[in-house]
Amino acid sequence: MRSFASLVSALLCLFFQGGYADEAARRPNVLLITVDDLNDWVVGLGGHPQSVTPNIERLSRRGILFTNAHCQAPICNPSRTSFMTGLRPSTTGIYENRPWFRTTPLNKNRVTLTEHFSANGYETFTAGKIYHGSRTEKRSFDSIGPTPGQVDKEAKRVQAELKGLWDFGPQDYGGNKSNDYRDAGWVIDLLGRKHARPFFVALGFYRPHVPFYAPRKWFELHPLDKVQLPAVKLDDWLDIPEAARKLTSNKTPPPHDWFVKNGKWKQAVQAYLSCVSFMDAQVGRVLNALEKSAYAKNTIVVLLSDHGFHLGEKQRWAKQSLWETSTHVPMIFSVPGGLRGKRCSRPVELIQVFPTLVELCGVDEKDGLEGVSIKALLDDPGAAWSRPALTTYKPNNHAVRSERWRYIRYSDGSEELYDHSKDPNEWANLAGAPEHAEVIREHARWLPKLNVPNAATGLPSKRQKKKKQR
Repeated sequence: MRSFASLVSALLCLFFQGGYADEAARRPNVLLITVDDLNDWVVGLGGHPQSVTPNIERLSRRGILFTNAHCQAPICNPSRTSFMTGLRPSTTGIYENRPWFRTTPLNKNRVTLTEHFSANGYETFTAGKIYHGSRTEKRSFDSIGPTPGQVDKEAKRVQAELKGLWDFGPQDYGGNKSNDYRDAGWVIDLLGRKHARPFFVALGFYRPHVPFYAPRKWFELHPLDKVQLPAVKLDDWLDIPEAARKLTSNKTPPPHDWFVKNGKWKQAVQAYLSCVSFMDAQVGRVLNALEKSAYAKNTIVVLLSDHGFHLGEKQRWAKQSLWETSTHVPMIFSVPGGLRGKRCSRPVELIQVFPTLVELCGVDEKDGLEGVSIKALLDDPGAAWSRPALTTYKPNNHAVRSERWRYIRYSDGSEELYDHSKDPNEWANLAGAPEHAEVIREHARWLPKLNVPNAATGLPSKRQKKKKQR
């Protein structure tokens, strides 16, 4: 009898385990594609009329393109920390490109997006750049593919007078030697395998991050003599507060005057457009592999960028501002059985990716997330939506983006307000106009109540580190 009872118990255990396995097998897979420094210069967002991104456009036709999506921080490390932890920079204290969040007492035990999915039965994979500096960690991923870095080994410098990563121009090595091509290839191989469990693949493309390098054929797609430049207003900065000037005084990229005086503006824009098109081709390779795989009808695809990028707009280059060009990002959700070819103009945020995927995949809810699921907008892009998007750059500097307005408040209390229904370039700061006081009050109520100290404060600078090494 004891043996019989043990046998029955074992059979019941196998039965229920099998039931759980079947339930897990029915859960959708996830393919998360992140792109570095991609602004709204993609087809469908209207950021540049000469964008050539047929594969991102193809993905938007099989899902929902969010036309008013924004990052939580206009710089790599805090943005990626935010959407991978589901927490705002004002909560983590990660406001700049240092430190790595795991090295801080406040964040060392944070559960990341992929870590949470792994705990819920998913097999997790990564290749390319997901965290800043191409960092990876075993607790966030079960399998780690290539993470080679920003610069391809075969790359040759084009602009001799520039230093560091800042360079741009065509390259004469084959695209199959680029890091993004290799990363895409690793994921393509992964999609061709048999997986016993649902998978979560996080693939991060480097381009169009500087240096703006792509094979020459992609430059030929954007002839230099036909390149259109972004619109710039020469006296644009007359009505912005001093705090805005200080916050955007990053000396890493060359100043706008350098590009203009040296006749390099068109070349840089051409190079960026070319990098975007090259990256788009790698997205296409991955989408082709997914469509041919056994997982084509059971995989959620999400594509997003970590933040935007200035190419002369507001006489700025790179990111690190609280203006539209720095915060506005592409974001597409393609859900099996979901709506296709729709657009949503409601303001959404990258921090909402975590809770949305949790809801779509039916995994356990994660306590403490600061973003909310946008599944309601995936079901109905025109659904009522009252939440704006919030972006933070360094402590106590925030931008609130609603469907019509952008409101910015700096740490000294100074403000900017732009009406996007009339001023999409953000050339007229309306913050001082009494008739807009109620608009400001409505947007200001979304500012974070808690702004934890900057985790980078007290860390030695790169210059100090070099002195110590000597």
